Amino acid sequence: MSEILFHRDLAFAYLAVAGIVFVVLFFIPAAYGRYSRSGWGPTLNTRLAWVLMESPSVFLFAACLALSPRPVSPAAGLLGALWLLHYLHRALVFPFRMKMAGRPTPLVIVAMGFTFNCGNAYLNARWLYALSPAGAFDGHGARVLAGAALFLIGFTINYRADRTLARLRAPGESGYRIPYGELYRWISCPNYFGELIEWGGFAIAAWSIPALAFVVWTAANLAPRARTHHRWYRATFADYPRERRALIPGVW
Repeated sequence: MSEILFHRDLAFAYLAVAGIVFVVLFFIPAAYGRYSRSGWGPTLNTRLAWVLMESPSVFLFAACLALSPRPVSPAAGLLGALWLLHYLHRALVFPFRMKMAGRPTPLVIVAMGFTFNCGNAYLNARWLYALSPAGAFDGHGARVLAGAALFLIGFTINYRADRTLARLRAPGESGYRIPYGELYRWISCPNYFGELIEWGGFAIAAWSIPALAFVVWTAANLAPRARTHHRWYRATFADYPRERRALIPGVW
């Protein structure tokens, strides 16, 4: 089987499995963070777990870019820069910025995240730098720039929401508090909302099946977790703001 056929089939497999993940996570929250629980086997320190899970999205993607068999177009270069902006932050900044005072992360969760990120980085990087048709971005500069702008808006929302969460705990403090300010006024999970906007923008700019599969996976993972977070906040804090929605302001 040629790499093009393998690449296509893997992208469609990611799309299919995303639907299963979406349904499962509505009933069984992924066992990390506040939902960590016994019965999931060996565990890792949570900071190390984040670094290991997210690192393929940096190093494998960067390797595909560096080993591109053809000249990298400005549009493909811009998309690579956006991707690495997100994942350098996610793998090497976010784990040390957040006050992760919760339980360690099950090794099986780390393994699943690592495997997903390997496949996802391969799908998107190889399409951008080796397998996409010649001139795939020709005449589509406006769409690429619009998608890139949307990505940066989402990245900013995600970054600022995480910053709010990081400031909730004093050094050495554990436990959870109600976040306030900015988009927390309207939704429980603006960090997830921002990430959905990021990868939606990326999918618009890339206009590829791998990028579509990624944003669908992002929604399949984050929408159920946002719903679970929202219900947890309401059950835990009697004074939790009733006007807040889970993920989308004024909608859901």
